[in-house]
Amino acid sequence: MGNDNVKPQVFLDYQNEYARYKKLYTRITSCSVDVLVGRPTPYGNGPIGIREIDVLVGRPTSYGNGLTDAQTTRVDNTLGGSVDPTRVGKIPPHVLQPIFIHARVPRQFNVSPALSHTHTLNNHSEMEYNYIISCFLLVIQFLVLVTKIESKVPAIVVFGDSSVDAGNNNFIPTIARSNFKPYGRDFAGGRATGRFSNGRIATDFISQAMGLKPTIPAYLDPAYNISAFAIGVTFASAATGYDNATADVLSVIPLWKQLEYYKEYQKRLKAYMGESKASRTISEALYMTSIGTNDFLENYYTMPGRSRQYTPGEYENFLVGIAKNFVKELYGLGARKISLGGIPPMGCMPLERTTNMAGSYDCVEKYNKVALEFNNKLKNMIVELNKELPGIKLVFSDPYFVLQSIIKRPSLYGFQVTGAGCCATGMYEMGYACARTSMFTCTDANKYVFWDAFHPTEKTNHIIAAYMVKHVLAEFNA
Repeated sequence: MGNDNVKPQVFLDYQNEYARYKKLYTRITSCSVDVLVGRPTPYGNGPIGIREIDVLVGRPTSYGNGLTDAQTTRVDNTLGGSVDPTRVGKIPPHVLQPIFIHARVPRQFNVSPALSHTHTLNNHSEMEYNYIISCFLLVIQFLVLVTKIESKVPAIVVFGDSSVDAGNNNFIPTIARSNFKPYGRDFAGGRATGRFSNGRIATDFISQAMGLKPTIPAYLDPAYNISAFAIGVTFASAATGYDNATADVLSVIPLWKQLEYYKEYQKRLKAYMGESKASRTISEALYMTSIGTNDFLENYYTMPGRSRQYTPGEYENFLVGIAKNFVKELYGLGARKISLGGIPPMGCMPLERTTNMAGSYDCVEKYNKVALEFNNKLKNMIVELNKELPGIKLVFSDPYFVLQSIIKRPSLYGFQVTGAGCCATGMYEMGYACARTSMFTCTDANKYVFWDAFHPTEKTNHIIAAYMVKHVLAEFNA
């Protein structure tokens, strides 16, 4: 934990670009701010549970690199991540280092007795910072409720498809990969990890918001070992689905194989932690799935097999049956906290809109209708299993409506483009096609809802993750 003798700090986060920093500074000096209060993590790696923030308050870590166990008073759009001042990127050339203000704040925020002392860095006057502090005092007076965010989940375990694959497909013989530029260009170090995005994916942000690491590693990645997987691991494989036939299309890891890897993981965890501690981690961990879109778009509506066997409704039932058996098997292996993910408005993905010439390139409502029907069937199944399986806490993480809201009202979230992805032309490219035509790739992915023709940008992932943490997953940290 942090050193209590070190003064608390207010940290102004402007990690993305100078325009954001300038806007942020203007908002603060006009007293229009959001507030985050907290204590440092034992890892010393920045605040836990970051939402949209302008000002942070809390004890510095013993490493001197941020705050954690964050408390927040208002959640709007998500912008943050770990605000580790030793790792803030894209700093304007004329700004020498991140800006800090050290201060004392009221005792009720578990930080320090009184907001009084200020210390300034960079080329700004003490008068300016004193004005910011005075504004912050005004905000403090109006705080009524501050919610603690303290991790009660020791690990996050993930199953699914490209929406949550952190690079497992890099290590199997398939073309369904993204471990090359321009993928990952906004990830730490600009690395193309195998995530199908320009940066982090939703489960990375969820991990951080739950008080764990800022990224969840891929199980097949030899760069990580069981000490990392003990806190978070993903078995997901891009292009897979509930249906084994879906995984066969591009020779990726089927869901049953992901479960076999998980059984292997349990053995490794017990050898690493000991039987008793590992068993506690297994029962208290949060298990997440994000899967199903490929079953429809890559398989049912593309390949001849399943569409000859089933009507769309019957195929939905078939997939729900597989999902139900998967949850039961996971439960039998010790899982108790499970988030079952729904599928998004898949008819609004750029790839589908590009082919919808008759519909003026708008969303394909047939696909969206199927997504809603399938999600409702998953919800009903979840109600049944919560009654049937003693001790289980099974929830439904539905990305449909939050993503639909972003697509229908992009300006509210700071987006400009919804019908095409940032990568290449954004109309049909993903995977290797993005790399081949990357000369057309946009310069600012934050303006785009989608990164390629199928997958969201990091910014979209962050907004969806924050929504899930606030409205669905918060009960696991209660």
